[in-house]
Amino acid sequence: MKLIAIIVIGVILAGIIGFIALAQKSKNGAPPGLVDGALAQCPSSPNCVTSEAGVPESHAIEPLPLSSWDKLPDTIQENGGRVVALRNDYIGAVFSTPLMGFADDVEFRKGETQVHVRSASRVGHSDMGANRKRVEALRAALAE
Repeated sequence: MKLIAIIVIGVILAGIIGFIALAQKSKNGAPPGLVDGALAQCPSSPNCVTSEAGVPESHAIEPLPLSSWDKLPDTIQENGGRVVALRNDYIGAVFSTPLMGFADDVEFRKGETQVHVRSASRVGHSDMGANRKRVEALRAALAE
């Protein structure tokens, strides 16, 4: 019985240490930026959404209205993000998850009639819908 308890505790500690290491790894890097004039494609993993054309439905999200562009930097900061790149046609931001501090990249590209958005986790496979929820929260905040 004592051996089983030690094994269980060891597995739990290994998992916690693994999550801490993964969270630290996610803090290195920056948003990918524009690739051939568009936001980077989402990986096949379910931890990314984008409004750029030609993506699978599981990754698709509606773009933002063009009128939201000037409000984006303040709205990002008011919603817990940090703007790390700001140009005439591109905004790159980083959001961190509350518990472990995993870094997620949220990017915006100013188009002619709309603002394209991409939100993606830097590490891991699933985000349990966090990136989609973040974009929708930003959309709601911009509409206020």
